[in-house]
Amino acid sequence: MKAIYPGSFDPITNGHIDIINRASDFFDEIIVAVMVNSKKSPLFSIDERRGLIERTFAGNEKVRVTAFQGLLVEYMRENDIRAIIKGLRTVTDYAYEAQMAMVNKSLYRGSETFFIHSSEKYSFLSSSIVKEIYSHNGSVSDYIPGHVEKALREKLK
Repeated sequence: MKAIYPGSFDPITNGHIDIINRASDFFDEIIVAVMVNSKKSPLFSIDERRGLIERTFAGNEKVRVTAFQGLLVEYMRENDIRAIIKGLRTVTDYAYEAQMAMVNKSLYRGSETFFIHSSEKYSFLSSSIVKEIYSHNGSVSDYIPGHVEKALREKLK
């Protein structure tokens, strides 16, 4: 079965990677969907984010990366995807994601959302935190892959 893991991924973190790798133990294919979030002003373009994720999972036959705008459920219908993967770090994440799962279910009855709790070592991690740490000259090498850190350095010089 295919599953979709949507997000901004600005940039992808080791927490995202952990969720994708763990989900791939249960699904035949994981589509990582780089989405436009109108509430966010991304640092990286959608193509740059897609490229960073593709490089992260190069050689992993189970992971495919795509990018799109619009409703997730419309993309799912068009591509015969029924499962949504969502990573959870906190109770606040759960409250928001549970609401989104219900909305998605009401828009696409054939969909189901699967929640994966973050690993403890990534329970505090977000793309925003990575960018904040980096902008203050802090080390982010434990939080993102080396090629992503290099792209961040280039973007913020």
